[in-house]
Amino acid sequence: MPEAPDLEVIKDFLNQRAKGLLVEQAQVLKPLELRVLTPIDFVQDVAGRSFLGFSRRGKFLLMELSAERMLLVNPMLTGAIQLCPPSTRLVKRTSFRLSLSNGKELRYLDETQMGMAYYIESSQLEEVPRLGEQGPDVLDQYPAFPEFKQGLRRFQGEIKGVLARGQFLAGIGNAYADEVLFAAGIFPFKKRSALSEEELGSLHLAIPNVLHHAIAVLRERTGDDIHLKVRDFLAVHGKGGSPCPNCGGNITTIGANHRLTNYCRQCQPGMLLKN
Repeated sequence: MPEAPDLEVIKDFLNQRAKGLLVEQAQVLKPLELRVLTPIDFVQDVAGRSFLGFSRRGKFLLMELSAERMLLVNPMLTGAIQLCPPSTRLVKRTSFRLSLSNGKELRYLDETQMGMAYYIESSQLEEVPRLGEQGPDVLDQYPAFPEFKQGLRRFQGEIKGVLARGQFLAGIGNAYADEVLFAAGIFPFKKRSALSEEELGSLHLAIPNVLHHAIAVLRERTGDDIHLKVRDFLAVHGKGGSPCPNCGGNITTIGANHRLTNYCRQCQPGMLLKN
């Protein structure tokens, strides 16, 4: 799942490479992944419009087009944006492609077809599903510690779930929830209500530290291949069975709540309780 660090780098890349370009032609290959929230034909309507800018809100990528149009992408688990020459092989998971005035194509890819794209009038932002259900943006609206603690009190359940659902802070998903909790030394299945003041302080510091470090790494390593997910530099996520970078013990993998969780049993001690 592309999360705030990934989308932040993609957003900046597109602002550098595609802002101001004209959409000359569009092709929709998988219509079910594109929702048009206004009674128009997407292919005909988007042609001739230019990209005014790209922004991010939580786990959404927002593309602002001329004449009050917007294209929003919620990549979910496997969605990706690709900017490439037209000669680049068209993979089966391509949902739609936009031919741009600089000779490149902007493509949306989605292997599992779980993500969604929305073509709207600018006034329809609040109609986009899930966009308004997100909490404050984890990078742009990060709260001071007193507000952080107060905001967390509204949420129950395991702390990883609270972070990954995005209603407390928008932009953290499964991967970076693992990374943040490892950096903070917190057991991912610990109840939010059981966190100590010290743990809350560690968590508040870990979130921006982990995300900004990831952004710096991704800026160096992503290059032009913004459709590829770079995760090998992460400390624990996806590293089940590998040595913990802190203590050398094995990193544990647990499947729970429809997601895989990676953590270190020694650095993040805790007990799994059966319901």
